[in-house]
Amino acid sequence: MSESYPPLQQWERGPKITAIGGGTGLSTMLRGLKKYTKNLTAVVTVADNGGGSGVLRQDLGMPPPGDIRHCMEALANTEPIMERLLTYRFAEGSLAGQSFGNLILAALNGVTGSFEEAVRQMSHVLAITGQVIPVTSADVQLEAVFENGARVVGESQICSFKKEQDCRIDHVTLIPEHPTPLPAALEAIREADLILLGPGSLYTSIIPNLLVEGVAQAVIQSDAPKIYVCNIMTQEGETEEYTAADHIEALLAHGGPGLVDLCLANSAPVGPGLVEKYREEDAAPLEMDRDRIAALGLELVERPLTAGAQDFARHDSDKLAQALLEIYRSRTVRIFRGERRYILEE
Repeated sequence: MSESYPPLQQWERGPKITAIGGGTGLSTMLRGLKKYTKNLTAVVTVADNGGGSGVLRQDLGMPPPGDIRHCMEALANTEPIMERLLTYRFAEGSLAGQSFGNLILAALNGVTGSFEEAVRQMSHVLAITGQVIPVTSADVQLEAVFENGARVVGESQICSFKKEQDCRIDHVTLIPEHPTPLPAALEAIREADLILLGPGSLYTSIIPNLLVEGVAQAVIQSDAPKIYVCNIMTQEGETEEYTAADHIEALLAHGGPGLVDLCLANSAPVGPGLVEKYREEDAAPLEMDRDRIAALGLELVERPLTAGAQDFARHDSDKLAQALLEIYRSRTVRIFRGERRYILEE
């Protein structure tokens, strides 16, 4: 599967794509998609409470900047030195482990008095393609409830707590429940020509967005194609022994029927060395239980999407973007005024 990038005019008039999620999976996908359309929006979770983001959240009372920063890095059009600065982590002193990009967002949050405005201003500074929108400005915590009734609060605590309980997550909720969304996030979903969920951590990156008031409903009510991008591997401390259908059922249980139309999954084999490495973490390549996916009413598309020669099983940003645009074009009918009638976009 190969495709040249569109000329400038087509790029500027490209489809409006809204991607919902968080973490490195979302930023990897955005890095590929920005080459095909200018009209790209990332709606990003703000439930993280660990790492450098958690420190800034606790010390400054601001939303966690980490997932937002990852997306802006992916969409940025800056000099190489600026990219290196954004990703730089301090190794020593009181700032050890903290990202310079997080500190910029923290400073802008203080200057502007609003995290939403801080994200907007940093987007201008980085000349990003499209826009990055926090799903809510509320101070939210993620709570996981397990099948045995146990529960834990805090995204960063879920992984270790799940291992202690040795049972599956039943569901997750936000505290407070149903926080108010940013209007721009709902607008981006309503105006989208294509809506993407994932790739990323099921319970800690994707689903938290769906628990914000009105977000899942906006996705369900949209006429745009809605694609769930499967992870390549299951995830330690979150989705061990889950199949693709298990992921989809969890999405539907939290978001509601009609949330997803199609599931895009990787078909390329994961190298034996990587499989062994992941097995040590109780993770494995995601199983495609095709009959169950069909029974859920979803179409399944499988494409070779892995990046080569990596220490981790990751999506190749270009392969993923090409597959998504191919699916979109094959299912989209454009209306042209004048002599031309309905034609399939090519």
